Amino acid sequence: MKLYHCAKTRSSRVLWLLEELGLKYDLELMPFDPKALKAPDYLEISPLGKVPVLVDDSVTMMESVAIVQYLLNRYGEGRLEPDHDGPHYGEFLQWMHFGEATLMGPISQVLQNTLFLPEDQRDRDVADQGKRTFEAYAGVLERSLSGQDYLIDDEFTAADVVVGYSLFVADMAKILPAKTKRLAAYYDRLRERPAFQKATA
Repeated sequence: MKLYHCAKTRSSRVLWLLEELGLKYDLELMPFDPKALKAPDYLEISPLGKVPVLVDDSVTMMESVAIVQYLLNRYGEGRLEPDHDGPHYGEFLQWMHFGEATLMGPISQVLQNTLFLPEDQRDRDVADQGKRTFEAYAGVLERSLSGQDYLIDDEFTAADVVVGYSLFVADMAKILPAKTKRLAAYYDRLRERPAFQKATA
């Protein structure tokens, strides 16, 4: 199994999960450089020219949350997810996909319009809207963490990996709201995990 990885990108989710599961893998470190990611040899592996890419025998995958589900199904042996026939599996899938499909959108808006785009293409209003949207989503997480340390049945799962990476990016963007105390404590718990520290180094 090989993971193509750029530091601090979505491939960190996959690396975090691989570490949590204790799986053996080869790590191919890629520079955060459009020229390297668009090189013909790499485009044969990743047609989008992005990371992550996981290659596992004849399987090649590019979407981080899909890779998380694949690894759980193939190698998890029931770890880091609730019983598929139990009452929490639907909620688990919901938070897994919330972490990317919902939470990352406004974070990306902020980063694009404060850091990544050329200054003359940045839109302060779009960045501010992204920050407000993220704060609303953070409020949903804050309420969901009432009375529990983790998102699903008070147990650490891969949903926390997916959401936790998005919080890591929000922290880099400096938009984690100060008023969400439970969310801050939750993020601190995630940051204390050795697998998180290795994945985000």
